[in-house]
Amino acid sequence: MFKLHRKKYSTQTPLEDLIEGCQKGHSGAQSILYERFAARMMGICMRYCKTREEAEDVFQEAFVKVFEKINTYRGGKFESWIIRIFINTSITNYHKSRKHYTQQAIEFIPEPAVKQEDALQKLSTDELHHLIQQLPEGYRMVFNLYVVEGYKHQEIAELLQISVGTSKSQLHKARAMLAGWLEKYQITAYVE
Repeated sequence: MFKLHRKKYSTQTPLEDLIEGCQKGHSGAQSILYERFAARMMGICMRYCKTREEAEDVFQEAFVKVFEKINTYRGGKFESWIIRIFINTSITNYHKSRKHYTQQAIEFIPEPAVKQEDALQKLSTDELHHLIQQLPEGYRMVFNLYVVEGYKHQEIAELLQISVGTSKSQLHKARAMLAGWLEKYQITAYVE
């Protein structure tokens, strides 16, 4: 009798081996690849979605796409490839859900619970994320794509199906709104 040899994967397995294992449909490789990228990819989904539940749905949908499309990966920086899938899935979700979004007036954003002199140092990632999440939907999408992801206005216009002028205008308004909030809380070091 002969034994089937099954390759073992661990958190120490090189990325190239994980990708190859995923392309062969090995669940162990898929599990480790998922663990390796889950936190970063969930962060991307959170930036583009209005609620955590929506982000979790987009996250699951995008990971399914990663494993379905992994055979199309042809080299290069894998992280860029996977990020593109998550951003595109988030944008597709935005287009599907756009009619359900309402542009709500920003009435109140809780002041960070820190003293003025320590505000900049103690403003957490969560607090910054909270401020960005308060932006109107269009502003937030453009801000994330331009500032965080590094897309150009022409690319943003194509992705969001808006004009280049609208992309530039929404970015300007998003920055002004964020700067106003940060100044209100006397956190001026972030203001451009």
